[in-house]
Amino acid sequence: MQGSLGHIIWTVCYLSVLIGLSAYGVHRYFIIYLFLKNRKREPVPDRQFEQLPKVTVQLPIFNEIYVVERLLRSVSELDYPRELLQIQVLDDSTDDTRELVSSCADELRGRGFNVQRIHRVDRTGFKAGALAVGLEAAEGEFVCILDADFVPEPDLLKRTIHFFTDPKIGMIQTRWGHLNRGYSLLTRMQAIFLDGHLLLEQTARSRSGRFFNFNGTAGLWRRTCIEQGGGWQHDTLCEDLDLSYRAQLEGWKFIFLSDVVTPAELPVDMNGFKSQQHRWTKGSIQTCKKLLPTIWRSRLPFAIKLEATCHLMSNFAYLLLAFLCVLLHPSTGAPHGSWLRTLLVDVPIFIAASGSVAVFYFCAQRELHPRTWMKEILFLPCLVALGVGLSLNNARAVLEALFNHKSDFTRTPKYGIERKSQPWRTCKYRPLKSALPLAELAFAIYFTYFLWFAIIHGQFISVPFLLMFQAGFLYVCLSSLATRWPKISFGGPPSATAIPA
Repeated sequence: MQGSLGHIIWTVCYLSVLIGLSAYGVHRYFIIYLFLKNRKREPVPDRQFEQLPKVTVQLPIFNEIYVVERLLRSVSELDYPRELLQIQVLDDSTDDTRELVSSCADELRGRGFNVQRIHRVDRTGFKAGALAVGLEAAEGEFVCILDADFVPEPDLLKRTIHFFTDPKIGMIQTRWGHLNRGYSLLTRMQAIFLDGHLLLEQTARSRSGRFFNFNGTAGLWRRTCIEQGGGWQHDTLCEDLDLSYRAQLEGWKFIFLSDVVTPAELPVDMNGFKSQQHRWTKGSIQTCKKLLPTIWRSRLPFAIKLEATCHLMSNFAYLLLAFLCVLLHPSTGAPHGSWLRTLLVDVPIFIAASGSVAVFYFCAQRELHPRTWMKEILFLPCLVALGVGLSLNNARAVLEALFNHKSDFTRTPKYGIERKSQPWRTCKYRPLKSALPLAELAFAIYFTYFLWFAIIHGQFISVPFLLMFQAGFLYVCLSSLATRWPKISFGGPPSATAIPA
């Protein structure tokens, strides 16, 4: 009797997780539909400014010794009148970056640039706090924000500023490019992942009138929009997402420009990538808890509320995926009734969940790389495996947000890596220690056993599915451990990773 009850409970939990993952898959198909429907509705400025407005370029920096010179050099090359350009270096650094920034700032001033360096000893609010302090001293009516790893094109401001001739426009987001896309397997998978989000999701939401978010960098804000939206707040780890929704709730309109690309450096080590994913995931759930009740109390159309809910809750999928990993065991693939279950359960679930991932990233690569897309989509199985491998890391972030576990803003380290030939073993930023790779290793070993079980019992239809789980956890685990033993390398050269903020 107890065994029967346990089986019923397991079945209910298992099906609930699969239905939840399928719902996210259906939403992904909906985003694809919105993108295809609206992709030709490219935004154009109502008119152009007769006289260009003053712009403040804010550069939030914390211990960026490897990339800060590149950043300041690229900003100094912006094609915009110097008398209308203010450069704010919001430098919270605690290492040699301070002296380097000071020297670069002095050089730019000598060339006639208006450069303001703001150094905080007390890092209250981290990046959000730095942006808020900088805004108080900003001279521009419009603010362009660039993180340290970005390298803006010279025409960035002139291609974006004229959209603000519409007084309802509060923010303009450009699409991220990738300076080191081909550096390693990890950077290539990140590029595909970000391409899907930045091209499909942002374009679909922007051009269909849904809410979408500032991505934290490579975008411009109207100062009035920031102020009316409640300013930069640091009660979540995603201050960009938080302010974006607050501003849009106040009636401001945002624009995403998919054809304006601002290149940036992708994290080249697994631990840096995982810390970035953890911060983004946890911050999105914090924002969800903070703003979802306000969204549903507002007078927004139901379709806007529903899409905003799906957007803010999207990272719960990682928690469901982690639950799925726990619920799966060899008996789920037992021979009895396997074909019927496969037909009625596995196939529909695969089409809704896993199939949607493949179609989503296929569409993005086909749109961005019409000549080389076939080469790019060969990496899709690796991308799916990486998503599985990240499930524990990101599920932990979801749980921390749900249970109000406080953590600092841990910035993602940048090393100025653009080419495979560039060495980085001597990087000064040391890895954060975590026991998570041990749990990932345990799951990798378990799914190795699961895979062996499926093979010897002739359950060959399950083998590709299980292989992605096994490979995903093994790759993430070994790549994480590689930063602790620099002579080991998985998917790219070894590195050091994030330091505590």
